Amino acid sequence: MLQDIERYLACPHCARPLNLDGRTLRCAAGHSFDQAKQGYVSLLAGDAHTGTGDTAEMVAARGDFLAAGHYRPIADALAKAAEVAAAAGQGGDGPTGLVADLGAGTGYYLAHVLDRTGGAGAALDISKFALRRAARAHPRIGALVCDAWRPLPLLDGSADLLLNVFAPRNGPEIRRVLRPGGRMLLVSPTSRHLRELVDALGLLSVDEDKERRTDEKLSPWLTRTDRTEVEFRLRLSHAEANEVVAMGPNAWHTDPARLAAALAELPDPVEVTGSVHLTTYR
Repeated sequence: MLQDIERYLACPHCARPLNLDGRTLRCAAGHSFDQAKQGYVSLLAGDAHTGTGDTAEMVAARGDFLAAGHYRPIADALAKAAEVAAAAGQGGDGPTGLVADLGAGTGYYLAHVLDRTGGAGAALDISKFALRRAARAHPRIGALVCDAWRPLPLLDGSADLLLNVFAPRNGPEIRRVLRPGGRMLLVSPTSRHLRELVDALGLLSVDEDKERRTDEKLSPWLTRTDRTEVEFRLRLSHAEANEVVAMGPNAWHTDPARLAAALAELPDPVEVTGSVHLTTYR
């Protein structure tokens, strides 16, 4: 809930601390932001827009797919790594402050981490449709609409831990909001992730050099301390394979009729590889 993360929030206009007054966040300069009835609050700057956010259809597909447990191996690995990172950053006592999830989507991964580590969670995303779900994903989550490429609505050094799962990452802002010694956990697909669907359905592929380029882009602000690989097998019905396409960036680039025809050529269910890198940065 917003009450759990209030003390970490910064006004998107003037960067002053925000205080919760009923269902409204206010700063000392007089800027105010009302909580929507679905539980989230928009902290977008006045000239920002949400046109790049996930649509209601994309969020629905993701919600159904994640609820079925297909990416549970990722959630479990992330929660375990978060527990280790929190202990390292807090002298073994676990987080006493904020876990921020940049590009949180429905809050699925953040909820798993909070169950393992404690603390309060800030779900940050540009899609209000995603944050309607994130606001209900865990009792200690506060859901905030914001743009990952602009100053994040968090105070300097406010986050013990930052999650980034299949999402954009803004190195300077991540460094600013992490406290000294804080960690970021980054989940990104390997070149083998969903390879059977990539080949058969003509989906977007992952560059094998992606991890090196990510490290280089983040290196001015963060230092990589660990990287592991999480690989698992998925057994997907045609409907679930369609959800994989509909819930991510492929949704913007795939013709439904061509997708349906390509899916019809696959076994039902189809065996698919799940494969991601889980990287810790300090």
